[in-house]
Amino acid sequence: MRQARFSLPAQRNLFLLASGLSTMGSFAGLTAKGWVLMSGTNNPLIVALQFAVLALPTLVVSGPAGVLTDRHGCERVLVWAQFGLLGGALVGALAMPLTSGALQAALLLLSTLLVGIASAYELTARNKYCALLVQHPGELGSYLTSFSVVFNVGKLVGPPVGGLLVALTGPSLALLLDASTYILPIVSVVWLLEPLREQEQRSQQGESASLWAAWRGCGADLRHVLRFTALFCLVGFFHPGLAPVMAADFIGPGPQDLGLFTSVLAAGSITGGVLLQRNSFRLSQRPAFLLGSSALLTSLAQLGLGIDGPRAWTLAMAFLIGWGTAVLLSGTNLITQVGASQVLRGRMAGLGQIAFLGGGGLSGLLAAGLTMRWGLGATCAVLGAIGLVIAVQELIRHSQDRLTLASD
Repeated sequence: MRQARFSLPAQRNLFLLASGLSTMGSFAGLTAKGWVLMSGTNNPLIVALQFAVLALPTLVVSGPAGVLTDRHGCERVLVWAQFGLLGGALVGALAMPLTSGALQAALLLLSTLLVGIASAYELTARNKYCALLVQHPGELGSYLTSFSVVFNVGKLVGPPVGGLLVALTGPSLALLLDASTYILPIVSVVWLLEPLREQEQRSQQGESASLWAAWRGCGADLRHVLRFTALFCLVGFFHPGLAPVMAADFIGPGPQDLGLFTSVLAAGSITGGVLLQRNSFRLSQRPAFLLGSSALLTSLAQLGLGIDGPRAWTLAMAFLIGWGTAVLLSGTNLITQVGASQVLRGRMAGLGQIAFLGGGGLSGLLAAGLTMRWGLGATCAVLGAIGLVIAVQELIRHSQDRLTLASD
């Protein structure tokens, strides 16, 4: 029997640390790109386009990513995806010092697009890979939700770091930091981690390995979870795409104002993520209650942003939006993983990405168009009201529903 360099708990912590540092660099880079695009164009649609090109590739590639992960193995796909993330980030890092104007904006968007494509593969493979770092199935829910906490800590630290670097040195250093942090997960997976590879179940060739087979085979409960998440994200997950516009309108026009706004969003996300992580087993058994209540909180906070209040009020609403959306997204991922059999988990991760990132990418474009027509406050109020109706209906109709967790 082989002797691992590190115990499984140590490997889990190492993988979390590498992912968290990479996330911090990613958000520093996204903050820098958002500020460059906002200051260069002053066009909400262009700013929203950055999140759209980050998120919308999931509609096209998350399905194939899930199929590839289940067919060829999560570890192999994870490494490929991490090298893709590094390459995409380098495009942005090189665009800043070497180009300017419209070409620079186009290359920054191309960089984000490449990162979005690679991220779809990385997240799909990582979800299934996590199951190979736990000894018992009961540990999986807590470990998966730990990534939400670590992700949001990176989202909390990254934007002010990016804003500070932009203010002090310009955006080039922030984008270089973004690219360099992708090296850490590559090193950890290729050389340091030794997962329980024998536990992985792969799909066979043929119709049973398709995304459609996973959709049919996952059961009515998980299909409902995916449909609800996609619908709500279409109207309630626009803040990542419009964060620079929201910060400039509600807080101030500087890069550090953007860093403050996104950090408050992240602080709310951390709070919600920690509560979910500590109650992951119990909450995963009541999917409609978990997702409906988080959607309700998000909608109420969006309605609050429609009120012309002081700066502290805006930041409080941003905190609640971060809380609600983090629980919604992490909860969807948790439910679809622990509720599906191991052989389906790569494809379920792909379907989950299509639901929340695909819906979110479209939501950002929708909100940008409404903002240009009605203004930001009215847009937040209208979309918040629609989301409120969706959330309340889910809670009334399904809040007592229970999910049977997969045994493997």
